[in-house]
Amino acid sequence: MTPFAEAVRRLREQKGVTQKEMARAIGVSPAYLSALEHGKRGTPSFDLLQRISGYFNIIWDDADELFRLAGTSAPRVIIDTVGLPPEYTAFANTLARDIRKLAPTVIDELSAVLQKGRSCD
Repeated sequence: MTPFAEAVRRLREQKGVTQKEMARAIGVSPAYLSALEHGKRGTPSFDLLQRISGYFNIIWDDADELFRLAGTSAPRVIIDTVGLPPEYTAFANTLARDIRKLAPTVIDELSAVLQKGRSCD
């Protein structure tokens, strides 16, 4: 499941509607919405994000957060290391191979390191 999928599922459950009801209301198939909620579909289009935000009648800040989550929820990620030193490519490949084996605490630690690295720029 992706962060975006988790947020949509939570909103849908809070509203008390089924996937089928929501899918009909936003103009997608129930199968597509199910795949989106299970992280088996890529990032939704801007138009679909607007329809989802409108369907839940969420305020601007919450809609902005939903759009941000969608932007960080692609289930298949490509890391371009062209032109970077070899250790960057090795790291990216090791992460891709081993990410399913990492404990949630390790993911939290790596996320903190990445956040710290971004704040140094």
